[in-house]
Amino acid sequence: MTYYISPSFLNKLAVHITKNYLDLPQVKVPLILGIHGRKGEGKTFQCELVFEQMGVEVVYISGGELESPDAGDPARLIRLRYREAAELVRVRGRMAVLMINDLDAGAGRFDRMTQYTVNTQLVNNTLMNIADNPTNVQLPGSYDEKALPRIPIIATGNDFATLYAPLIRDGRMQKFYWEPSHADRLGIVGGMFAGDGLASEDIEALVNRFQDQAIDFFGAVRSQLYDEQITQFIHSVGIDNIASSVVNSLKLPSFTRPHFQLNNLITIGETLVYEQARVRTMSLVSEYNQAVTPSGSTLYQSAYPAPPSTRRRDPALLTPPEANFLKPYRLGKKDAQLENGSGESANPHLRSILAQGNRLGIEHVDQRRFRVNSWQSYGTFDPNRTAEATSQLQACRTQFPNHYIRLISIDPQSNRRLNETVIQRPEA
Repeated sequence: MTYYISPSFLNKLAVHITKNYLDLPQVKVPLILGIHGRKGEGKTFQCELVFEQMGVEVVYISGGELESPDAGDPARLIRLRYREAAELVRVRGRMAVLMINDLDAGAGRFDRMTQYTVNTQLVNNTLMNIADNPTNVQLPGSYDEKALPRIPIIATGNDFATLYAPLIRDGRMQKFYWEPSHADRLGIVGGMFAGDGLASEDIEALVNRFQDQAIDFFGAVRSQLYDEQITQFIHSVGIDNIASSVVNSLKLPSFTRPHFQLNNLITIGETLVYEQARVRTMSLVSEYNQAVTPSGSTLYQSAYPAPPSTRRRDPALLTPPEANFLKPYRLGKKDAQLENGSGESANPHLRSILAQGNRLGIEHVDQRRFRVNSWQSYGTFDPNRTAEATSQLQACRTQFPNHYIRLISIDPQSNRRLNETVIQRPEA
């Protein structure tokens, strides 16, 4: 596999590392380079490729190591790893860097519920102290008079606005927002599929088809092409013999390279996009985790967040099926007749949702699963697909005459549920 290094990324990282090893007269060089950007765009991997090309030794710290039950341990760890990198420069005579992955995840503060501990304060203070005195980094309880070589620090993260503001000021940290250009994306994805027989035109078509996806999305698409062969292997050896065939086996199974075709890749990509959309629209954490439920809200409202203007509404305004979470309710035949007729009563709701520019979702559930609010999706539709949505709604009602059916209004920007309306209820 051929790996691609973005020229802009290579230049920014190489210049920062080199500047920290030079003695520039009367020039204040920031010790820390903060590389931030969207998730999955290959920040860490691009760094590793640059380190390898430059022959740089790397000492790593993970954001998960910046918290500990013992106060002071993470701050001491940073000093220890920094001195370890300095020792590599002394002993091996090569460049070395200290790399902190996901700094914002370990030391950032995302909202009011994020606990700000003593360790978080010490980590921020330690990094600021090292940035201000990079040649005098001491361990607690000891003192070394010998000056250390200056070791550049590379920190990656998604949102550095969550970090302590004095830490990320320009004198201490140089910020670099990594957003691959179209040419970078073509180069990186082309490197992933190098040797797979995929033409450059197909690579460009694939990138253009999923232009809103991160770089790691295309790696996941390529990986899934092997799923069919692995499934066949599992069936051939038997599910009970998998462990002995792949762990401590004298000969590991080998797989032929799949036949890479653009249509297959697009099909797999569409499947991954669909799963992403399901994660965004389900929001089950609000239903299961009461810690994220706003004070005074109901279970129904936490499961499907409404706009701020309607979030705290009277439970009496909820439709009977949703009010089932608040008080016992039993449907009568009159209710069923009102909602379970020819289907025309649903059309005004459908048209209203699409006319507002919102996406439409159709869900159904049988009477048993209705009690636990386990709805099944029948499809989602964009505002310009009114005819198809109407047809699918009628098909859903015909296919599931004894199910509850509801329409969901979905904000197309945030994919948050705005409102639900039950338009069919089975007879009691």
